[in-house]
Amino acid sequence: MGWNSWDSYGTTVTEDEVLANARFLHDHLLDAGWDTIVVDIAWFDPFAHAHGYNDPLRPSMDAWGRLLPAPNRFPSSAGGKGFAPLADAVHALSLKFGVHVMRGIPRAAVEQDLPVFGTEFTARQIANTGDTCVWNHDNYGLDHEHPGAQAFYDGFVAQLASWGVDFIKADDMLSPYHDAEIEAYARAIERCGRPIVLSLSPGTHLSTRHVEHLRQNAQMWRISDDLWDRWDDVHAQFARLARWAPFQRSGRWADADMLPLGRIGIRAERGEPRDSRLTDDEQQTLLTLWVMGRSPLMVGGDLPSSDPRTIELLANPWLARVLADARDSAEIIREPQDDGEFIVWTARSAQTPSHYVALFWTGADAVTRAVPLSAITGDPSPSNRWSVRELSAGGNSAHEDAQLTSGEVRADIPSHGVRWFAVTPA
Repeated sequence: MGWNSWDSYGTTVTEDEVLANARFLHDHLLDAGWDTIVVDIAWFDPFAHAHGYNDPLRPSMDAWGRLLPAPNRFPSSAGGKGFAPLADAVHALSLKFGVHVMRGIPRAAVEQDLPVFGTEFTARQIANTGDTCVWNHDNYGLDHEHPGAQAFYDGFVAQLASWGVDFIKADDMLSPYHDAEIEAYARAIERCGRPIVLSLSPGTHLSTRHVEHLRQNAQMWRISDDLWDRWDDVHAQFARLARWAPFQRSGRWADADMLPLGRIGIRAERGEPRDSRLTDDEQQTLLTLWVMGRSPLMVGGDLPSSDPRTIELLANPWLARVLADARDSAEIIREPQDDGEFIVWTARSAQTPSHYVALFWTGADAVTRAVPLSAITGDPSPSNRWSVRELSAGGNSAHEDAQLTSGEVRADIPSHGVRWFAVTPA
């Protein structure tokens, strides 16, 4: 659970903006489980701008072609300090620090034929100039039959580790699926001497057939392309999370992408400055679906300028509790009805006799729907042995319109909304 700069700042985030979000996270959301700060793409570009990438890129690099933070955007990095001062400041807030990287080697390093750190090889010898990302031209791929390719990743990741990086979001890894690149990054992390979470992106059309390879080499992997503040984007994740839910394991997570909540688009790659266009009910659906599907949570809104309702949603302690405690999460019902779908997710608690259930409705008008208690608990006993607790309201009170009668959990569900409960032995 954490914050990532992409949805708000695209390629342009600055040190002051990262620190402002880190301080806000510490002051308002750390106790609710939010503990990671990630600087997304192009932190090495001195001339970064909204709505696109610079091509050709002239990145900040060291003598071995390893990327450095742009000092005009990250002043504490001046003098070769890299991200170490910023990471120290984030760590002092009891938070973890992460960065985004693109697979491969900077084109600028290849053009200059810079040496590969710790070897006698050069960038041109290890680059595969025919292997490039279709949507970002910063890097060339690497020739992994050449020993210098692994050495380049080893040197780059060792530098990130020396700065205190805890999390690497490695992009252009999964679509198409680059198994050699994934393995090379995993080896570099294993050799760097610091525990670092490896998150892989993007997940366009990612097949579950890759799951064993993913588990062996990474801790997180995206299962979709970028998600934005559109209901269609959220709705599409129901099917993806249902497909991946059986494969979720502790420390090995299918990731449904960032949460476009709060104030986004400030200087983003897409869109203009705005509050999330998702309705309050759609935002609750987004969070609940991610938690029931056991997806990592990374919010993209600029926290200090986000509205209080967004912060209230993120501060709900049940997000972290259920994310950690849920087992056997599954979509158990998906029924087209009228103009929408009635979708039910359940999970059992690993630590208590409780069960979690989320009743979703994707239609345009509010409805009342019910699900048999036995479908939630697997227990055919009478309903008076169980009680229902609302989770999306913080779990402090029962809603009058949530009823446990005749062996059913029945609730009013808003348009594009959800009702989220813990069902507990009475």
